[in-house]
Amino acid sequence: MTEANDPTNTARNPLVTGLEFLAFTLGEEEYGIDIQKVQEIRGYEAVTQIANAPDFIKGVVNLRGVIVPIIDMRIKFNLGNAAYDQFTVVIVLNITGRIIGMVVDSVSDVITLTAEQVKPAPQMGMALNTDYLIGLGTVEKRMLILIDIARLMSSSEVGFIEKLAA
Repeated sequence: MTEANDPTNTARNPLVTGLEFLAFTLGEEEYGIDIQKVQEIRGYEAVTQIANAPDFIKGVVNLRGVIVPIIDMRIKFNLGNAAYDQFTVVIVLNITGRIIGMVVDSVSDVITLTAEQVKPAPQMGMALNTDYLIGLGTVEKRMLILIDIARLMSSSEVGFIEKLAA
């Protein structure tokens, strides 16, 4: 077996040594994103709305001189109306130098997963776009939906962020 084909090669599969995910909730479900993409976590504050923006784009905030687009993930994933309370947070992401905020219901903790704890996302056919899912992470009785946040934020449906952040 060559080094390139070896699934235990950490250069090809960083999950073998463990990857840290920031766990957050949307409704009843728990999700995880790569902690390395997280710049900071802030409480939700009022945003400046942008005319004709898609519903999931709440607007923008001024974060220390940087205009940051804010995406409400509950709306983006069609999980019902978003309710903003003292637990609502904005996860500020840095994806290839672009700063984006995403509103989630709450943040719980940072979880380290090994390759054995990550199962591939089931194929849902045309009913659900799973292109941005890394897989499902399992820790004891918890299951996290692992999102490739860079792929999601650069997808064609969120392309407005690219234009806004440029």
